Amino acid sequence: MTSASLVSLSNNSSTQRIADHLKNDGAVIIKDQVVSKICDGVATDLRNHFDSEGTYAESDFNGYNTLRTSGILAKSRASADLIGEAKVMSVIDEVLLPFCENYRIGSTTGIEILPGESAQVLHRDDSIYPMRMPGMEWQVGVMWALTDFTVENGATQVVPGSHRWMSERPAQPHEIVQMDMQKGSVLLYLGSTLHGGGENRTNQPRMGLINTYSLGWLRQEVNQYLTIPRDVAMSYPQHIQRLLGYQAHGLFLGKYPDDPDNTWYKD
Repeated sequence: MTSASLVSLSNNSSTQRIADHLKNDGAVIIKDQVVSKICDGVATDLRNHFDSEGTYAESDFNGYNTLRTSGILAKSRASADLIGEAKVMSVIDEVLLPFCENYRIGSTTGIEILPGESAQVLHRDDSIYPMRMPGMEWQVGVMWALTDFTVENGATQVVPGSHRWMSERPAQPHEIVQMDMQKGSVLLYLGSTLHGGGENRTNQPRMGLINTYSLGWLRQEVNQYLTIPRDVAMSYPQHIQRLLGYQAHGLFLGKYPDDPDNTWYKD
């Protein structure tokens, strides 16, 4: 019986090559996509938030030894360098733009898996939507390693090829892949790909930032207009404002009546 595998590419790989693996396999890793200093900055920004509110989402699904914090752009200026990272955006362009005029952030969540946490139930992020259409992805997930990910400390579990399954069934052990990722590396996966946080069998936590990006004509998972204060949103560069959802989709969807030319945003 052949075990599943996941491709890990160098950061000088072409956008097309990365996108092809993402579409074909359902997930792909880009190694060392950003320098460690950026990840350290985000981790520092999020530390107090993990400590003060990290248990708010405790549940059987999210775990009881995992800290979470959301609405990241309101909490970490440094996170914009990851949330709007150019290479990752170019890959997502290849996956989502065939089905929309623009896409936007669905959610942003910092996740710190603590020692003793068990493996998360494998799931598909696009299950928040009431239907699926074969050949069309609703969203893409992007997991940044803010610290080193290892199989022992809870590296994300992925089931390559599960985005093509025509019916639901449990993944078999040989179909599940976990791969080490050094700090600054990033895992991209389709919203229809089964995945989940791994078990942390070490005495150290592992921290990641997961961002999802959804088709521009879909309802965002998290209401970014209420989650990120308007003055904070306007303080970011234009491409981040647009990712937050401050743009119309086409001529009419989400249009602001007092701005007929859709030029309200600030440079």
